[in-house]
Amino acid sequence: MQRSAIPFLILGGVSVITGGAVSAAAALAPSYTAAWAVAYIVLVAGVAQLVLGLGQAQLAPHQPSGRVVAFEAVAFNLAHVAVLLGTIAGTAWVVDIGAGLVVLALALFIWSVRGASGGNRWLLYGFRLMILIVLITTPIGVAIAHLKA
Repeated sequence: MQRSAIPFLILGGVSVITGGAVSAAAALAPSYTAAWAVAYIVLVAGVAQLVLGLGQAQLAPHQPSGRVVAFEAVAFNLAHVAVLLGTIAGTAWVVDIGAGLVVLALALFIWSVRGASGGNRWLLYGFRLMILIVLITTPIGVAIAHLKA
């Protein structure tokens, strides 16, 4: 396993576990916001991060520097904190900052795998599909945050 995947494996795994814990805690008094938060934590902060981190580690023709990996991990995870806090507090501008950080992190992931060979075509398709899903759902989430604020 490439060292560049380790931060994403740790943070993505912790996110999936955290989503489960939030779900268990919210089970006594379920709400729309709690259900949304669990889905966001598990799917975006967890699964998407695992796919992107592992994909980058396997696809990048040259492993990204520690600085790039650190910046991706910090930006991607600060984005999730901002989106979650902004949504819970009903503060749309905080969600906007989170969305901007998500897009910045995704741009770095795309940049890191530029020139990836077709040797692992399905992994490359899955990586690109995950980026596309997150890119499409980000402005949808921002619009919903603004409508609810």
